[in-house]
Amino acid sequence: MVKLAGTLALISGRVKPLINLWRGRPVLATFQVTLRCNSACGYCDLPLNQGRYELTREEIRRIFTTLHASGIRFVLVQGGEPLLRPDLIDILEDLSSSGLHVTVVTNGTRLTTDLVARFASLRLPISVSLDTLNRARYRQVRGADQLPQVLSGLNLLSQYPHPKFLTCIVSEVNREEVPDVVRFAKARGFIPVVGAYHWNVGLYGKEDAGLMYDRSAAVRVFELLLKEDLIPPGYFRQFVTDNALWLRGEQLEPCDAGRYSIAIDASGQVSPCLTMSPVGNLRELSYQEILSRFNRTQIQACSDCSSCNRLDGRVVGTILRHPITAWRTPVRFS
Repeated sequence: MVKLAGTLALISGRVKPLINLWRGRPVLATFQVTLRCNSACGYCDLPLNQGRYELTREEIRRIFTTLHASGIRFVLVQGGEPLLRPDLIDILEDLSSSGLHVTVVTNGTRLTTDLVARFASLRLPISVSLDTLNRARYRQVRGADQLPQVLSGLNLLSQYPHPKFLTCIVSEVNREEVPDVVRFAKARGFIPVVGAYHWNVGLYGKEDAGLMYDRSAAVRVFELLLKEDLIPPGYFRQFVTDNALWLRGEQLEPCDAGRYSIAIDASGQVSPCLTMSPVGNLRELSYQEILSRFNRTQIQACSDCSSCNRLDGRVVGTILRHPITAWRTPVRFS
């Protein structure tokens, strides 16, 4: 009987996210585990460093246990800068042990040998942000002189046995250098993820005169990456293609924020994505009540005008619509 119960629980755990996909319910959550950050990126206006409440480890464990039971299976853990949270490893262990597939998104400035070993033991994918290999430009983009720390952290990941990504955001400051950053990433076994700087899209993207580009100039960066075959086949090449479409003002496929994915801030507030206002807090309301509060008309209107191309709001839908493309996505470079 115990074995049967365990088998039924295993089947249920696998079926629930499939039911969610069929019904158009979230399977992915972007989670800002902390509101603190040690960078001051010119393109970021997420509500950081404001002294607001942060969920405790126990609250996070309780909330994500509920989310797992509701069909959430993938969590992007970011901040702020997640490595600033002293109990991060404990939180990651809790999330992983509950059956969630966790990816850590970091600026790479605080990686240590011990942390990398702990991430590896949990079999976690890791994504590191790096927009430029030039120290002065890095300081201009990120608002802090941290390039040496990031490069040191990337060296610690040289033999990392699980998927690792290097994310580069194209702005006016670094657009000429982006192909070199991509080559740098591939040479070190990182899958390059290249996106465009957005500004004034809902709550997301701050105007920074030094970073803002002319779209016709920025689109050439993405066209060059595709022409020279610098981006590997699969989803991330599709993402680069979509960025080029967005910069040209062409219509993108639907955004699935609030449908297949949600965003949760460090205090428990939930929104369809980080560009939209929260509709409720998981410390106070049930997950089902919060989902019922999403303004589907507002989300559809945002999608229709292709106002942004955030990866987390489109990744699940893109994979479902392009399964062969998704299948071709590499897990790692040798």
